Amino acid sequence: MTHVDTDPDGQLGKAISRAQSGDISALQFLYVRYADDVYGYVNSIVRDAHEAEDITQDVFAKLMSAIKRYEPRAVPFGGWLLRVARNAALDHLRSRRQVPCEDVRLSDPGRDRVSSDRLRSLRTALERLPTEQREVMILRHVVGLAPGEIAVVLDKSESSVHGLHHRARSAVKDALRDLGAAPVTTAA
Repeated sequence: MTHVDTDPDGQLGKAISRAQSGDISALQFLYVRYADDVYGYVNSIVRDAHEAEDITQDVFAKLMSAIKRYEPRAVPFGGWLLRVARNAALDHLRSRRQVPCEDVRLSDPGRDRVSSDRLRSLRTALERLPTEQREVMILRHVVGLAPGEIAVVLDKSESSVHGLHHRARSAVKDALRDLGAAPVTTAA
């Protein structure tokens, strides 16, 4: 998450409480604060920007009733919301029929070729990871969650998250080396 659930002035806590009571403006506050994080996480799971937008909208549309089940003592709100988003994304993937098709990627002439190749290699390396390892990498390095927050989102122990992260980093490094895209350091 690009921001942590810090709430020094209690604004987030008040908004959650008001949203649980049915206050639409409080729900709008939560949407503004968390929509980008939810979208980014959902997109990392479904790998389709349009579907991620739809799922994100569904998550927030259903939030008015779902938020009543949130208990502040259990987990930070951001972690709870990402778990709700993850479940919605996984439900979506289960519901859609998997039709094999080849990815068609158009080159973007305005982009630097080297940057494009590196991005493609990184995507390939991440796609080779088992699902849990890929989720940990995305939550840690894209969304910006701490290991404890990732543990909450994935409903795992923090030590399990550390293990998944370690194995994922090693696998990505090996995959990038195999793809000829590993970072190179030179002696000074």
